[in-house]
Amino acid sequence: MVKSSFSGKEIPPGKGLMYVKKDGKILWFMNRKEEKNMFKLGRKPRTVAWTEEHRKAKNQRIAMATHSEEQKAAEKPAAKKTPAKKTAKKEAKK
Repeated sequence: MVKSSFSGKEIPPGKGLMYVKKDGKILWFMNRKEEKNMFKLGRKPRTVAWTEEHRKAKNQRIAMATHSEEQKAAEKPAAKKTPAKKTAKKEAKK
């Protein structure tokens, strides 16, 4: 089975559109909606929410964000504990 060049979904036999560029590259589309999004509207598959490429990019962004948050949490120094005597003196001054 052939995969769509825009959405990444598999196209069943006997369905879809085949577009051949001047350089010989073959692009497959599931329907006119995909073809129009790529050529007429000039959209990139990563920016269109219903494509496989968008889902992969989104999952990578989420994974990178959680990984960076975990690193920041691990890099934070432990809170310094003040001895009881010093805190008692500070409270007495107030």
